[in-house]
Amino acid sequence: MRSRSLSFAIALLGVLLMAPTVGDTGACGRTAAELDRDKYANARKLQDCERCRECGLSTARCESACDPKALPEIALPPTCRPLFHDGEVCLRALAAASCDTYATYVDDGAPATPTECDFCRVPLPSAAPGFADAAVISMPVDGGAP
Repeated sequence: MRSRSLSFAIALLGVLLMAPTVGDTGACGRTAAELDRDKYANARKLQDCERCRECGLSTARCESACDPKALPEIALPPTCRPLFHDGEVCLRALAAASCDTYATYVDDGAPATPTECDFCRVPLPSAAPGFADAAVISMPVDGGAP
């Protein structure tokens, strides 16, 4: 009975910790700063290479990530203005992903985009003026499909 109560308490704590915290919005004495696109792209490339090796993955994206001469495959649309913290959250989520999940992120056919890394949204071209908020699509930052 005690172990069941402890398991429930741990699960409840995990759910509560998933909520946004004050630091997620640039508070806690830290000014919100825009994400440096080049630093983020290079950090993501390095992380992709490390996780591909750790998980024994050998996709084209893994090969490119581990090739020191290849440019990072991360592209942020010019209209995208992510914060530094957005990049931190994305990289932490990638580090915590299981190998099976990570394989979906570097898949050659249809790479998935973790929700934590999906911080760029752009209006649909056919959206009526004034209604851009009602019609947005996700713009993946990692070359994957929306």
